[in-house]
Amino acid sequence: MNIPTLELPELSDLSIDQKLAQMLLVGFRGMELDSDNPIYHDIVKHEVGGIILFDYDVLKKSHDRNIASPGQLRSLMQQFYQILRVPTFLSIDQEGGTVNRLKPENGFPETLSHKSLGQLDNLDATREQGKHIAGLLKAYGLNLNFAPCVDLGINKENKAIYGRDRTFSDQPDRVTNHARAYIEGHQEIGVMTALKHFPGHGSSLADTHLGMADVTETWSPEEMIPYERLIAEGLCDMVMTTHIFNGQLDPNVPATLSASIMQGILRESMKYDGVIISDDLQMQAITDYFGLDNVIELALQAGVDILAFGNNLAYEPDVVSRSIHTMKNLLDKGVIDELRINASVKRILKLKKKYLA
Repeated sequence: MNIPTLELPELSDLSIDQKLAQMLLVGFRGMELDSDNPIYHDIVKHEVGGIILFDYDVLKKSHDRNIASPGQLRSLMQQFYQILRVPTFLSIDQEGGTVNRLKPENGFPETLSHKSLGQLDNLDATREQGKHIAGLLKAYGLNLNFAPCVDLGINKENKAIYGRDRTFSDQPDRVTNHARAYIEGHQEIGVMTALKHFPGHGSSLADTHLGMADVTETWSPEEMIPYERLIAEGLCDMVMTTHIFNGQLDPNVPATLSASIMQGILRESMKYDGVIISDDLQMQAITDYFGLDNVIELALQAGVDILAFGNNLAYEPDVVSRSIHTMKNLLDKGVIDELRINASVKRILKLKKKYLA
């Protein structure tokens, strides 16, 4: 499809509201885009930094979310590009296999799961699969894939990761090698990737979509090896956090909200200076314990650059304006300062410049 070239603003050109909007990625309802849709307002008024598409509406338990067929998706994406004024993350979860929003039953090509690729253990095949998936996204104007999943398949009873074939292996070397090849395939096409779920979800039993997952007794430092290596190799566009609780690393809050994990480990120990994006902040692992204001405050203090609200596990059509209002209140109170905001927006603009400008 025809993708227009959009001019990337400089940090100094952005108002505080525009900076804060860059730090939000949101989902929406609708198979088409019209001026009555809240996401239209989020784009036109706020210039929200990112959008995520789903094929299934969890709350409505229906498939009338954003994706029905290749033709419908192409039309929807063209409508987005008609109103976008700045480069925007247009994202999806298309890991392959079970976790795919562009499903074969809706007319999209087949894809292979991480587990299948890990069992085949052919890095050329994994690289080609990464290229295949990225090409599929690129054809519809999508530019960010929330993949690969680099969780180790440690807990075979884990329904969220192992049970959905989302792990290449239980061995860090194999996970690293296949994740590298998968990313290289995406890079060849020009689609961004995100390593997930930091600092490791593979040893958990519980699903953070449904509540708190405590891995204090099961987590191992080897779960961070793929991140260490891929970051050191410069192959990491984004890191997505997980909401697991890991008392070994922080005895007080889940990983997404932990400064000791995000700043102490990811930024300082691993020397990562790229974009950190939260997992969906409407997951019950977060919402059951923290209100929106507290979540935003803690995530910003932890060092998260982009706050993700899928608007699927909960539906809050005004989440962008509410989040901007909350962040401005934190600025007014001196809880965070504009230097903190600028640091995140610089990382976001740098990544967008690499791929989208």
